[in-house]
Amino acid sequence: MTDTSRSSGRAELARFLRSRRERLHPEDVGLSSGSRRRTPGLRREELARLADVGVSWYTWLEQGRDIHVSEPLLERLVVALRLTPTERLHLFELAHGRPAPRPVSSPDSVSDALQRLLDAHPFPALVSTRRWDIVAWNAAATVLYADLAQPAAEERNGLWALFMNPDRRASMPSWEEAVRRAVAGFRMDAARAADRSEFDALVEKLQAASPEFARLWSEHDVVETPSMLKVILLPELGPIEFENVTLTYSEPDGRELRVSFYAPRPGPNLERARKLFPRP
Repeated sequence: MTDTSRSSGRAELARFLRSRRERLHPEDVGLSSGSRRRTPGLRREELARLADVGVSWYTWLEQGRDIHVSEPLLERLVVALRLTPTERLHLFELAHGRPAPRPVSSPDSVSDALQRLLDAHPFPALVSTRRWDIVAWNAAATVLYADLAQPAAEERNGLWALFMNPDRRASMPSWEEAVRRAVAGFRMDAARAADRSEFDALVEKLQAASPEFARLWSEHDVVETPSMLKVILLPELGPIEFENVTLTYSEPDGRELRVSFYAPRPGPNLERARKLFPRP
């Protein structure tokens, strides 16, 4: 980043913070509005107190000075300013020049619009969180993975199923290779999380339950994309190769989810898949 671009970013950060501070009313945060306020919104010292930062430091930040801003401090400003998820992302982009760490979110359901999109896909489709908790799917996905509503919510997780579901393991001809890449991909996602406590809890549980997972986790491998091709071995049909594309999707409330679409590769794979997933 050049000095000019850094200076421009700091100036924009200062303007953004001031605009968000001025839109807050004292009564919104439990303060008295008083009768001697000459400017809209909160005073700098009031916001600094809410965010548990020094008044001078916050003043410098609003003046666009080139000072270090840590992630925990930015998160306190997010709370104090009552920023929306989109505004939080913007704040981190301005302050650090990179996206904010995404909080882990495990919603109970997805929007009707997203579910309709899944149902319209003729082949398996799944929605998961950044921790790989599966939160939505279409009917075709249950053909491959049985009834996904049956496992307990804490075990409806892609990584957990790879090691703890014997049917899943039996359906994967290259299980060892697949889980090695999956563990490496999960480690990368855990490192990017704003709060990795939920990741660590799952890792601890899997380490206790699966020596194979414990061994792979101890190797500290990382990979950007776990897999773009999934081979599923199906009784009476044999193996079917599915191309897998995963897209990032933000719900209207700001939750970030991953939507995975499966499609059989052309040729014999497609012919075999048609027997499982006939056109409506």
